[in-house]
Order: sequence, then C-alpha cells, then structure tokens
Amino acid sequence: MPSLLEVRDLDVRFPVGGGWLGRGRRWVRALDGVSVDVAPGEIVAVVGESGCGKTTLARSILGLVPPSAGSVRFRGAEVSGLDRKDMLAYRRAVQMVFQDPFDSLNPRRTVFGTLARSLRIHGIVPQAEMRAEVARLLDRVGLSPGVAFLDRYPHQFSGGQRQRIGIARALAVRPEVIVADEAVSALDISIRAQILSLMQRLRDELGVVWLFITHDLGVVRSVCDRVVVMYLGRVVEEGPTEALFRRPRHPYSTALINACPVPDPVLARALRTEPLGGDPPSPLSPPPGCRFHTRCPVARRVCAEQDPPLRVIGRDRRAACHFAEEAESWPMLAHLTEDTPA
Repeated sequence: MPSLLEVRDLDVRFPVGGGWLGRGRRWVRALDGVSVDVAPGEIVAVVGESGCGKTTLARSILGLVPPSAGSVRFRGAEVSGLDRKDMLAYRRAVQMVFQDPFDSLNPRRTVFGTLARSLRIHGIVPQAEMRAEVARLLDRVGLSPGVAFLDRYPHQFSGGQRQRIGIARALAVRPEVIVADEAVSALDISIRAQILSLMQRLRDELGVVWLFITHDLGVVRSVCDRVVVMYLGRVVEEGPTEALFRRPRHPYSTALINACPVPDPVLARALRTEPLGGDPPSPLSPPPGCRFHTRCPVARRVCAEQDPPLRVIGRDRRAACHFAEEAESWPMLAHLTEDTPA
C-alpha cells in the first residue's frame, strides 16, 4: 500500500551557544537521518525517552520546524516546496493534537469560538451552520449533547474533556492525518483509555490516520498498528506492534518493553529484569559507533567502532543493531515468550 506521509532522511539541527557573530557555536542534531512512512488506515506510534527527537519529528512534519536536510512528502508532494495556497491545504490535511490540553486552548475563547475559527479559516461550512457543526463535532468526540458545551470556557472542563476538545478542533477541518504529541500523558488511566478508544473509533469511522508520539510503550500495544523506536535523534527499530513486543530486535526496544509495568505482582516478580543503566549521551557529542553502546548490555567492541545502519530484518522489521539476528539469545529477552500477556 502506498504511503500517505513519507519522511526521508530528515535532519534537524539547532544552534547552541556561540558568541559574537556565532563564533564557537555548536549544533545539536535533534533528528539525524530519520525515515518514517505512514500508510492510509494506520495508527503509528513513535516512542522513546525524553529528548530522543519525537516532538521535533512531529513539528517538522507539521512544518513548524524547518528541516536542515531530508524531506517530508504528503501524497507524493514535497511539503517544503508548497506555495501558500497548497501549504494551507496541507495544514488542513495534517493536523496536530498537543500534549497539554489546557495550554493548547485559548482561555479567552469559548469552545464554540475555538472550533468555529478553524471552520471559518478553511471555509468548511457557512456562517449560519457554524453552531450546528461545532455541536456535531463535540458529539463526535464524546462531549454530548454538544450544544450544552458551546459557550463554556476551557477552565470549566476536566483534563480529559479539554483533550477531547483539542481532538474536535483537529477534526473540524476534516484532516487525513492527525499527529498526537503525548496526547494522553497528562491524563489519568481511565481517561487515557477513553481517549485511546476514541482514536481507534475515529480511525475506523472516518479513516483518520494517526501518528502517535509517546514515551510510554504501555499505551501503544492495544491501539497502534506499527511502532517506530527512536534513540538520540535516530530510528533504531521499526515493526508491527505485536511482533516488536514479542520479539524486539534492538536492545533499546527491549529495555523500553521491560520498563512497562505489569499489573500482576506475582507475574511482575517473575518477569523482573535489570533496568537500563546510565543516562543518554549528550546530543552535542554523541558517542562514536552505535549511539546506544554506552548503555547496551550486549555491546561488543564493534559497537563502539562502527555505526550500524537501519536495515531490514526478516519480512517487515527494521533494526539498527549489529547483532539483531542474535536477539533470541539475549538474556534480557529470556522472559518474553509467546505467552507473555499483552
């Protein structure tokens, strides 16, 4: 199936420091050769620790952060080369749901004012039909009856309700792709489950494609079709969700999966593994060779000398590890079996 959204060899660099005329300036490579595809009908998760480049990737896709190199293509068209009219159409087709459901809403605008503004800018419906359309959008995201919420302000809603309003705002312009940047991390467990269920329902009913940015693998297994794992600005593994959880092919993916909490305390003790040690290296001066080798429990000499490429492993997996084919023998994978609970 052809990709709807294609990211190819994307680099994003940010300047750090530097005195007069930029002397002594250094550069952080927030993204270093990142490639991701999103196909129609998919929910794709991008996961990794804080600082790995997930949010920079999301903002680059939206055009909020210009790339230093590489490309973002939507339906085959290069986004950076779009004129003003086509860029407006692209912004309508690719929307974003932000992490903080309060700060992303204007406290001086009612719900109707927030959603009607998007409808007005893109000419979705006539002025006379605005209130009915906004009410319908609120009903769609579970704020029902929608007419009862039109004239309320953000502070009058709970965190979960505010996030539903953020999703309704993204849906208002009838997008094809929604980028959700840590959209459930600020919510409690029960509300988080409701928002994830809403994402699936909108995908099934409206065909909306989701690029779901998160640091928590525990929330992606039940809703995402594919997982992209990032570390220090690079993609280190990619594959179908269930296959990646059952048999990860990169030690970092394994560490993230092992860090997921298990609700059964007896099973948690049986599956206990050593946590990943150390902190990620500074993106200002990443280590030579594999960037993960300073924390990797299975690293060997070659890992410090040669940078492993992201290569195809099997039919539908990619991993950037010299020893991905030996993953079955890694000690930290011994507890993962076909019977490991979801």
